[in-house]
Amino acid sequence: MIIDRKSPIPQYFQLQTWLIEQIEQGIFKPEDKIPTEEEIAQSTGLARATIRQAIQNLVNMGYLYRRRRLGTFVQAQQLAANKSNIVGVLVHDIRSGYAPELMRGIGDEAAKHNFSIILCNTDDLFVRAEFHANQIIKHGVAGLIFMPTAAEAAKNIAIIEKFKQNNIPVVLVDREIAGCEHDLVTTDNYHGAYRLTEYLISKGHRRIAISLSTLFSSERARLEGYKDALRHHLIDIDPSIIFTIDERFIEKQYQHYARIILSERKKFSAIFAGNDPIAYIIYRTAAEMNIAIPKDISLVGYDDLPFSNAYPTELTTIHQPIYEMGLESMKLLLSRIQGKVGVPQKIELTSYLVERKSVLDLTEC
Repeated sequence: MIIDRKSPIPQYFQLQTWLIEQIEQGIFKPEDKIPTEEEIAQSTGLARATIRQAIQNLVNMGYLYRRRRLGTFVQAQQLAANKSNIVGVLVHDIRSGYAPELMRGIGDEAAKHNFSIILCNTDDLFVRAEFHANQIIKHGVAGLIFMPTAAEAAKNIAIIEKFKQNNIPVVLVDREIAGCEHDLVTTDNYHGAYRLTEYLISKGHRRIAISLSTLFSSERARLEGYKDALRHHLIDIDPSIIFTIDERFIEKQYQHYARIILSERKKFSAIFAGNDPIAYIIYRTAAEMNIAIPKDISLVGYDDLPFSNAYPTELTTIHQPIYEMGLESMKLLLSRIQGKVGVPQKIELTSYLVERKSVLDLTEC
């Protein structure tokens, strides 16, 4: 087989798909011994760990079984349709943001119940989410944890419908889909943003800029929390210092946008970054423009990612219980897999403020 190393599809998943095709086409027949890890490594160039992951997934799915000291064999009666111990997870990008911590929560809870995970990155693109959805349905998953993409609501709903048609339960994580009542685990984005804005106000800031994406329900809720905190403190909302983007977050593109925001810093004394990656780019761009934080401009983020306390000036932010969000999403999915029925549940976890050193206290100036 040929592994496409440039493909966004994980290499273990490419191998896994190829092995299933060989079984379904009868090339590997029931009770046949499949090639050893060493033989597959020699023919594909894959690492042994990658090969082992693909084979273990197929053992879990019922396509293969192992005989001690003899090797791995094709299961005479495939158990894939049982869907008893494989869960699919679609997230935007496992390498960035809070996805690694989210996956840790999902994985820990899954392991407690002897479930394995097929993880796929969508890059917030519907076309990739659809591709992965089709593949993991084909391989017989018990359920899906889905972080909706940056696409319109109808397209995200179409992903859910694919699974519903195959009687596979789905739990949404972090982001809601407009007009779609569905199981969801998220955090209190509105209240977190309200508390963070109120904190800035308590430090004497009245001109507070904000920058976030309006594509996602989580950040739209933060925008509303920001606005309501201003209203409740009788501070006028100034549209000229609300810097929203209506596209998925791409770091290189946002660097240019950060320069535009900072070039208008005389209009405001603080910036509310809609998430920590945005705050990081603003912080880095400010340093390039010789703008000191918090001396020249105050900055807050949202998420409390691991790098938040690694800035030269540590970032004040909102801590989201991301690990717990993963854990609770898996718990809810398991209850659906086990047959628990009822109205869709929305589990909203509580966030809290983490005060560090990126905000200047204007009340002391």
